[in-house]
Amino acid sequence: MSIRPYRDIVRRKSRQVMVGSVPVGGGAPITVQTMTNTLTADAEATIAQIRRCEEAGVDIIRVSCPDEDSTKALPAIVKAVRVPIVADIHFHYRRAIEAADAGAACLRINPGNIGSADRVREVVKAARDHGCSMRIGVNAGSLEKDLLEKYGEPCPEAMVESALDHARILQDHDFHNFKISVKASDVFLAVAAYQQLADACDYPLHIGVTEAGGLRTGTVKSSIGLGALLWAGIGDTIRVSLSAEPEEEVRVGFEMLKALNLRHRGVNIVSCPSCARQQYDVIRTVEALEKRVAHITTPMTVSVIGCVVNGPGEARETDIGFTGGGNGTHQVYIAGVPHHRLKDESIVEHLAQLIEKKAAEIEAAKAPSAALHSAAAE
Repeated sequence: MSIRPYRDIVRRKSRQVMVGSVPVGGGAPITVQTMTNTLTADAEATIAQIRRCEEAGVDIIRVSCPDEDSTKALPAIVKAVRVPIVADIHFHYRRAIEAADAGAACLRINPGNIGSADRVREVVKAARDHGCSMRIGVNAGSLEKDLLEKYGEPCPEAMVESALDHARILQDHDFHNFKISVKASDVFLAVAAYQQLADACDYPLHIGVTEAGGLRTGTVKSSIGLGALLWAGIGDTIRVSLSAEPEEEVRVGFEMLKALNLRHRGVNIVSCPSCARQQYDVIRTVEALEKRVAHITTPMTVSVIGCVVNGPGEARETDIGFTGGGNGTHQVYIAGVPHHRLKDESIVEHLAQLIEKKAAEIEAAKAPSAALHSAAAE
């Protein structure tokens, strides 16, 4: 129990699987995923997109493998990037085997739609031989006909039954190195399905609201659904599905985790919506500052407030604070304490330099500790 128990999130206990070198479940940090939208066969374009996602902080990335040209491109892609690759497979069991051979860290697959028991056995063997994990991916839009006939429509019970049926196929082959997702575009359906699945098994859960929409609407829907699940301790890895560039999905995913104190990466800017009391252009200042410090990965909190009503109080809780004052002269706080004044014309660059300096101090302080741990390990 922490000193602020109202902030505590008790995560669901699950077994752990490895996606390459990245642990998922079993108390490991919640990971952020996305999926490329380039043609996988175009290795150069796919690698470039993955690298942009790596810069945004992605932990795991999925690529679609619908044909042989895609799996032939995988070795070059896997070799060129830092994050583990999940191969997205539908129907064609040979693509799964080829992807495992090519170095994929995980196979996203539905064991029930790749054919006979012999084919499933071959895929499981390939995964086991190459140290691949799997993800069973159930989607409300592609449920099996028998389940739709049984339940009449996509519903949480149908989705969970589908997931557990698929899990049983892998369990029958003594393969347990997998995680499960039960996604829907309907927020209520997705959340209810994950809640039921969380109670029904101890496998790690990949959570997401699928086909959520464009950047704004999709972010809102995903935040409601994933926020509810994460707050309840459900979810070991997440993907925010947006009709936007994949690096935007990564940024939104991290912002969700930061808001719930589940992951810490980069600058968390606390800013006011602005009103007639503002002493400078808060909206434009925050927009410019976010872009200016987007390269910083060191966790810290910065407050940017338009006036003295809430400014000093917010600054007291942040690493660096900025509060609007009269006559174009504003107050800068360091570690919650008033530090110096600042004129209008240099706000963004001045704050950015303070943030960069603070990030350097934090990283420098970490270095001796990291060296000590390294020496102890040796």
